[in-house]
Amino acid sequence: MKQIKPNQEAAKYLKFMENVNNSSPHTLRAYKNDLKEFFGDEIGLSLTMDDLKKYLLSHLSIWKDKKLSTRNRKIGTLKSFFNYLFNEQLIDQNLTELIPSPKVPKKIPHFISFDEVVSCLNYLTITIQKSTLAKDKEVNENKKILFLLLYGGGLRISEACSLQWRQISFNQKSMRILGKGNKERIIIVPDVVITELKLKKNHSSEEFVFGEKGLNTRIGFEWIRQIGIKAGLIKNLHPHALRHSYATHLLSSGANLRVIQTLLGHESLTATEKYTHLNLNQLYHVMENHHPLGKKITN
Repeated sequence: MKQIKPNQEAAKYLKFMENVNNSSPHTLRAYKNDLKEFFGDEIGLSLTMDDLKKYLLSHLSIWKDKKLSTRNRKIGTLKSFFNYLFNEQLIDQNLTELIPSPKVPKKIPHFISFDEVVSCLNYLTITIQKSTLAKDKEVNENKKILFLLLYGGGLRISEACSLQWRQISFNQKSMRILGKGNKERIIIVPDVVITELKLKKNHSSEEFVFGEKGLNTRIGFEWIRQIGIKAGLIKNLHPHALRHSYATHLLSSGANLRVIQTLLGHESLTATEKYTHLNLNQLYHVMENHHPLGKKITN
């Protein structure tokens, strides 16, 4: 009877995910920890198909006390692993059929209003003007540029912090972004973003926009959080809220969902559809301004 060793196959699976699916180091660490956690002491043993099925059914409750989103992610790892085993013909039954997936309720993304965006930018502009030391002024200018990249370009915090000058085309007002899974996308950014970047480029000889090695994402996260506090926002501000705001404001202004999908670098439209949470008032104005029948028709 065919037997497998979970630890050996898990190692091959992780190599497959790294080399074929281009999974990030962070994702691979999560997969490794999930599989080790699930198989526990059994991970180094040789298991027959029957052993594997029995073990699976008896241990599906291991994550029952976890948060629903965490449980769903871990079960996703397990399904992916068993799919790999089946596709590689290491097992003769696809055991993913035995694994239920808990439904995670859809959350409305946290975004801020355009007035709140203006408040943040006004705070940053005033802070730059009041900076007396050159070093403080440079830091505050970097904060403004980071804010503009997240809201003006919809970048992820990791993409913004690691942005290099060679990725920016000032003439075309565009950026070539390497996102999740090493997938490349080209985005067009507003004039104000390009203007701020040009000013910084005139005084920079570094490879990265934010210094010699780029900006630490934790520092970037804290910068954005502090901007929200100092600008007087009621809710905590975080980098992804600016990305959500970018998508929400584009959609409420009549942008096509497919266009937003491309700009955000989402692999499927499903990930972008969460931004269709706009209220009826916003949809009413979009319809009035963009639908042909919203215009006055003269006889």
